[in-house]
Amino acid sequence: METFLIAPSLLAANFANLSADLTIVENSEADWLHFDVMDGHFVPNISFGLPVLESVRKVFKKPIDVHLMISNPDLYLEAFKNAGADCISVHLDRTINRIKELGCKAGVVLNPATPVSVLEDILPMVDFVLLMSVNPGYGGQKFIANTYSKVEKLKSMIENKGLKTLIEIDGGVNADNAVLLKKAGANILIAGNFVFSSNNPTETIKKLKNL
Repeated sequence: METFLIAPSLLAANFANLSADLTIVENSEADWLHFDVMDGHFVPNISFGLPVLESVRKVFKKPIDVHLMISNPDLYLEAFKNAGADCISVHLDRTINRIKELGCKAGVVLNPATPVSVLEDILPMVDFVLLMSVNPGYGGQKFIANTYSKVEKLKSMIENKGLKTLIEIDGGVNADNAVLLKKAGANILIAGNFVFSSNNPTETIKKLKNL
């Protein structure tokens, strides 16, 4: 059966009551927790980092998927692994081997304007590809429709090479586009505002999980 995972994004959670939102995700049908790290340099926004990850890891049991939007990520890979990361994705392909050496699943991230063709040589090296369906740096942006065709092209590349690489989507995911993304070949959907702004996050996660 084709892998299909749901990863609520911590960036959209209520930081004044983070424990409650973590409990919701832990007890829901969500598979991973997505953890966006932004340094205000690689992208314009600043989010959170190692201290928050360490605290979350102490109380959260499901896998944590760390997306590094930071300059010089190589310097921090081991620190994020030690803080509790299970998966680490980066925007720079030269860090892939180091991530795998640390025992994490390795992903590479493509911005909306970057074609999937750039992955031709690196695709066999990675466990998953994170396609940004918004421009990185801020939550709550509108989904970019061109993502559907990128997923289809990437899925074709993966199948033609006989690989098992997973496709992860980050940005503006909701129930409507999730159906089309799954049909196009996406395996992991990151959902932030759609989950945490809903009246019932648990049911919203269930709805996504059971598309």
